[in-house]
Amino acid sequence: MAQYLALTYTADVDWWAPEQASELAEYRQFGVDHAESVKASAVLHPTPTATVVRVEGARGGKVVTTDGPYAETKEALTGYYLIEAEDLEEAIAIAAQIPAAWNGAVEVRPVILAK
Repeated sequence: MAQYLALTYTADVDWWAPEQASELAEYRQFGVDHAESVKASAVLHPTPTATVVRVEGARGGKVVTTDGPYAETKEALTGYYLIEAEDLEEAIAIAAQIPAAWNGAVEVRPVILAK
């Protein structure tokens, strides 16, 4: 079995706010329905909580941080699922059932496993 990271891109909202309850319930149902394939998942805090880290002059250089997201965007990286599937086709079929795919986007990438 291969592993795929499904990155969810949706509106940048507080998923714990009461107005998100019905959509959050859809994500929870997805987790239940695909418990055998989903090996890990997480919801990210909204992008204003992000910190961008850069090192000037490469390794050992000055560490520079910037508050907030890297770029302004309609849809933000809001979470992920680590999916185990036979192949990319199966991973895409699973990702299509993540609620983010219905009104946002889900990016699926193969994971390189250490040997």
